[in-house]
Amino acid sequence: MTEKSDHHSLLQKLKKRANTLKRDLFALYLAYKDPRTPWHAKIFSRLVVAYAFSPIDLIPDFIPILGYLDDLVLVPLGISIALTMIPLEVMTECRQRAQEEMSTGKPVNRAAAAVIILIWVGLAIHCIRWIKEIINYIKLDNFTSFNFF
Repeated sequence: MTEKSDHHSLLQKLKKRANTLKRDLFALYLAYKDPRTPWHAKIFSRLVVAYAFSPIDLIPDFIPILGYLDDLVLVPLGISIALTMIPLEVMTECRQRAQEEMSTGKPVNRAAAAVIILIWVGLAIHCIRWIKEIINYIKLDNFTSFNFF
């Protein structure tokens, strides 16, 4: 019985931590718009929020282990760093507003999604060119000097 209650307790702690991260992320979204937030905190917070709210990950989730690394480590780390850059009174107000506004859903940052899509398209184009060069090298180098007869 205690093992089951320990599991339940751990699950409740994880859910609470996830909800706190969601609230803080939404509060960062509100805080970078606040004029009392320092410029460097606004820039960093925008980057963290844009990446977290983007529907596309820089490292896709289907890549084993690394795919979830950004969700489990990078985003919470970015949130923690951004929280230390913003004045406490601003974050307190933004956390309260975030809690009230969270029922409307999280914003989706289409600009961040576009940037990530462009990165993937650029990588795909680069890979295609690289593969073409390899194929051309194989065709020119190996088969032109090889005598079939």
